[in-house]
Amino acid sequence: MIAKNPPMGWNSWDCFGAAVNEEQVRANADYMAANLKEYGWEYVVVDIQWYQPTAGSHAYEPFSDLNMDGYGRLLPAENRFPSAAGGKGFAPLAEYVHSLGLKFGIHIMRGMPRMAAHRNLPIWNSPFHAREVADPNSICVWNPDMYGLKCESMEAGARAYYDSIFALYAEWGVDFVKVDDIAREYPHCKREIELISEAVRGCGRDMVLSLSPGPAPLDRAEHLKKYANMWRITDDFWDDWRLLYAMFERAEKWCTHSGPGHWPDADMLPVGALRQCTDTGDWTRFTQEEQVTMMSLWCMMRAPLIAGGDLPKNDVFTLKLLTNRDVLEIETTTHCAHQLYRTEEEIAWIAPRRDGEGVYVALFNLSEQSRTVRFLPEEYDLGEYTAARELWSGREAFLTGSVETEIPGHGAVIYRFSK
Repeated sequence: MIAKNPPMGWNSWDCFGAAVNEEQVRANADYMAANLKEYGWEYVVVDIQWYQPTAGSHAYEPFSDLNMDGYGRLLPAENRFPSAAGGKGFAPLAEYVHSLGLKFGIHIMRGMPRMAAHRNLPIWNSPFHAREVADPNSICVWNPDMYGLKCESMEAGARAYYDSIFALYAEWGVDFVKVDDIAREYPHCKREIELISEAVRGCGRDMVLSLSPGPAPLDRAEHLKKYANMWRITDDFWDDWRLLYAMFERAEKWCTHSGPGHWPDADMLPVGALRQCTDTGDWTRFTQEEQVTMMSLWCMMRAPLIAGGDLPKNDVFTLKLLTNRDVLEIETTTHCAHQLYRTEEEIAWIAPRRDGEGVYVALFNLSEQSRTVRFLPEEYDLGEYTAARELWSGREAFLTGSVETEIPGHGAVIYRFSK
């Protein structure tokens, strides 16, 4: 099964924006292989605009020239990805990532390059041409590189184009594809999601299909679960407490839809060195307590874990945050995770282990001040458990009616209760 567990990896957007290059991708892959792979981190994903030679920041350049082949399929910009020279595409970089025991991913926009439609290029291995299939009335509002496809009136041609690009990605050795400008675009994106999913499943190579950006509509959950492996439940998530606070409500609504093969995606983890294309000294604006809260919530809801910082610049705290084996284990050993209660200043979540060997309880302090949080296991039918261990600190506790713990402002703790 593809994505039996929530995917874990790294994506280049938070740190390098549209300007990421091959040297940076290789450096992050090297770091992941040396420091994170043993903990389950495996995907190395090149985000948006890898086909644009002039990309240099997080900003987009409208109507810039894009690198593509004679069939309207985008190719890596060789000035940024030198190993792509000679028509090799991402195959050499994917091979390098695979040699480290990791998996390789890319970002794409839905549709086809408007340049391909303007030139009316032929669609690979089909009788169709780009102008027949492209829909000039379907344009992303924040990046005009692409036209959407006529997925209903010209379904065969649209499917042929998607088949063509995923056949190319399979040749390159791609393991993960993040498709953008689609997850929140219901109802008009519905058939396009289906055609993309069918092309992925028919390309001859296993690939995780990730849909962005959010928020995806909750009433489309069953459709998303059928056709994608992960989908964004939020717009871009950055290092801002207000966004993290808002994620609790999204997590509560979406957590029941997490399961093998399909995972609601709370977006990347903005930890460590961010926005490096703007300021090489930039660092996450989350406090350490807020980073613990974020990591705790993502793991309890079993969201995909995709680190967004420049990994080689990780400090000791960031590395420990990403390699707490006991916390990461929640992602792969639990089921039926959900919120237990919420007050103005506190939230509690529970995640039972599938093997029956205890339950996890996470306690969150929403206030800015440190406070003592008291949890009564018997109120939630957990009176059978006699011991507890807090996973971030490693502290052991014996249960004598309640658990009382001091939690810093915007902080969190996670207990594993056992008999």
